[in-house]
Parts: sequence; C-alpha cells; structure tokens
Amino acid sequence: MNEGSILISPALSLPFMTALYSWGIAVITHIQSIASPGLTVFMKALSSLASTYFYVPFVLFVFWCLDEKKGFRLGLLIIVSTWLNLCLKELFNQPRPFEFDPALAFEESRAFPSGHAQTSFTFWVSLAFNLAKGKKLRPLVWAVSVFFILIIGFTQLYLGLHFPTDILGGWIAGALVLALFYFLEKPVSQVFLKTGKRPQLISAAGAALLMNALHPADIRLSAMLLGFCGGYSLMLKGFPFSAPPDGKKPWIQVLAPRIAIGFSAAGVIFLASRLMLPGNDSLWQGIPFLEGFYRVGGFLRYGLLGLWASAGAPRVFQHLGITAQPEEA
Repeated sequence: MNEGSILISPALSLPFMTALYSWGIAVITHIQSIASPGLTVFMKALSSLASTYFYVPFVLFVFWCLDEKKGFRLGLLIIVSTWLNLCLKELFNQPRPFEFDPALAFEESRAFPSGHAQTSFTFWVSLAFNLAKGKKLRPLVWAVSVFFILIIGFTQLYLGLHFPTDILGGWIAGALVLALFYFLEKPVSQVFLKTGKRPQLISAAGAALLMNALHPADIRLSAMLLGFCGGYSLMLKGFPFSAPPDGKKPWIQVLAPRIAIGFSAAGVIFLASRLMLPGNDSLWQGIPFLEGFYRVGGFLRYGLLGLWASAGAPRVFQHLGITAQPEEA
C-alpha cells in the first residue's frame, strides 16, 4: 500500500475513513492472491455483463423481438439508473483503489457507488421480477439473478476497481432506484399514455433538459432518454408496433431479419453520425470555430440512436412485413 497517497487523499480527512480504505485495500489484496492470467480474462468477461455492451443489445432485443412495453421500461430503468449513478459519484467524490496502491487498475471516474454493482442489481432484479412467474421456475430465476449480482460485484474487487464499500453502496443505490422506479412507474406511465403526442414529447425534452442541468458533464444519457422516449411516443401515436410475432411465420423468419437490420442500422447511424457531426474523430476535427459544437454533435448522435431504437427500427420492420399488427389494430 502507498502510505503517501493515503496521507494526501482528500477523502481521508477522518481517521475512520483511513481505516476503512486500508481495510478495503487489504480485502482486495487478499482476493487478488488467487489471481492468474486465465482467471483475470474470465473475470473481465463477467464484468462486461454489467456494461453498456451487454445491456444495450439486450434491451434492444427485448424491445424489437419479445415485448416492446417491457423493453421500453427496462431501457428507461437502465438509463435512469446509470445517470443517477454518475450523479452520486460526483456528489460523494470518493477515490479509487489505485489512488492508494498504484499497482491496481486505473479508472478515471470516481468510485462510490459502483456503477457495475448498481446497474447489475437493477437489471437482474428487474429481470427476475419479470421472468419468475411460475412457482417451479421462480427459485431458479432468482438464484441465477442473485448469482450474477454477487459475481459481478466480486469481479470489481478482483480487478481492483472498487472497494467493498463501493459495491455495497451500489447495491443499496440499485435497490433504491428499483423501489422508486416501480413506485412511480405505473402512475407516471398512465398519465404519459393518456396525454397527446405533443405533451409526451415536451415531457421527454424536459426530462433531458433537467438531466443536463443536474449533471452537465455527460450528455449521452439525456440524449438517449430524449430519443428513446420521443421515438416511443411517435411510435405509439403514429404506427403502433407489436414485438411478438403473430405466429403466421416461423419465429426465425421474423426475428432474424429484425436483429440483423436493427443492429446493423444502429451501427451505421453511430459511425456515420460520429463522422459527419462535429466532434472528436469527425470530419470537422481541428476546425477551431466548430469545437464549441462538439457536445451538440454528441447529443444528436445518441439522440438519433434512441430514436432509431424505439421508432425507426419498428417502422422499418412494419414496412418490410416482419412484424405483427398490434392487438388494438
């Protein structure tokens, strides 16, 4: 342990904090005593199950192929939970383990609460609630969900990215987010669905504006929220989309084209917008007077992705005849 870094860390002005983080480093060191190259690769793979590279494709698959309503709620939950985690990290401003021991993994963001722990808790518990319908499957579903919550938390300790207190804080934050979400989701959704398209779009824009005001450092999540919610409103009012196939065609003939078209187009939108809109690695990089528009370009890029997910892709699916008509039709 680097004692010098402990003494100069602003988070350790109290003796209790010094002892707490020293204990955390000891826990990490003990866990890493079992480290091996193969195990490290495995732990990094498990850790990726709590990243956007897993959650985003999963949410899109649910929305496009299984149940658009559940996909929308799950996507909204992940966006809100991730944004709240960034706000909490900024509020608490707690150090990472590498600030005490430089041999540990570097991570730019703040530590508390753990985003991996918080998001995995909200995701897997929410998934368990939706899947654990039958009495026979309920214990298995919950056992799998608890396993992934615990193992993802363990990976963060093994990789030296978080203290044990960060993991616990992430689980607590995730539980609070879930409780708040499910307490407010039904009344808010009822009001949202009963209003017209214009109030829905204004509400989505207001929520994105509030997110930007409270946490201006990140514009991706607010942009995705605006695009995702705005697109969902346009879809509901203009061309209602039903994700489950109607049974007239084999599932593979319906779902495979949706997956291929949906994800391919999302990749094209992301890469093309990154190239064409102002920002780093764009055609406009290095032009001085456009540097002030980099954040605008990023906001538009992620907003377009959210819009494609909830409106663009469903409309294309309908046009190609690879979707069923909604029950209301």
